[in-house]
Amino acid sequence: MPIYVYQCDSCGVTFERQQHFSDAPLTDCPECDGHVHRVIQPVGVVFKGSGFYVTDNRTKSSTSLPGNKKEVQKETEPGSSSKSDSDGTDLQNKSDD
Repeated sequence: MPIYVYQCDSCGVTFERQQHFSDAPLTDCPECDGHVHRVIQPVGVVFKGSGFYVTDNRTKSSTSLPGNKKEVQKETEPGSSSKSDSDGTDLQNKSDD
């Protein structure tokens, strides 16, 4: 059974009630008999397993980097000032055409 949170419009009291899905929502405050409304609460979701990160960010020492590690090393090597596309032609020469 879910736990619903209600808040009184008159006195501002917030309280919880365990109810069936088929039960009608409460309308009266237990403290002052004022009108209450149901408060939407965030759901506590826990992702378990190896497919999820503990936080929203990857760790920098992650071994599951996308792409080939050799390709990443080639792109980051100092000394190569021009990049080439997949067929080996120089991008600077291609832009001159």
